[in-house]
Amino acid sequence: QVRLAESGGGSVQAGGSQRLSCAASGATDDNVCMGWFRQTPGKEREEVAAIYTGGAHNPYYADSVKGRFTASHDNAEKVLYLNMNTLQPEDTAMYYCAAAFIGPYDCSSGSWSTSFWGQGTQVTVSS
Repeated sequence: QVRLAESGGGSVQAGGSQRLSCAASGATDDNVCMGWFRQTPGKEREEVAAIYTGGAHNPYYADSVKGRFTASHDNAEKVLYLNMNTLQPEDTAMYYCAAAFIGPYDCSSGSWSTSFWGQGTQVTVSS
């Protein structure tokens, strides 16, 4: 069992930046796919970014966040980060951290099957 705990959400003005963190604990592994998803009421959950923690593989980013969001992982601390820049009101959502023991190519597919979820952290961007 892997436990994920997000932090770092809050309110920010449009054009601003914010960093989310996701701390992993439990039966973690150095080779795991970890990612960020977001959801707003009435909409389907959207994958934002995914990163494979074992080795140098290009992260996946949704088109809506490319060039603005950066995912990274601290293997020693077992923390996943999401640096969000140039935030817009449409980025307002509940952001969730997710993980799965899958390989790097599935991880970068944009449609991997998640196994573990965090409780979510709210990000609100005001105009």
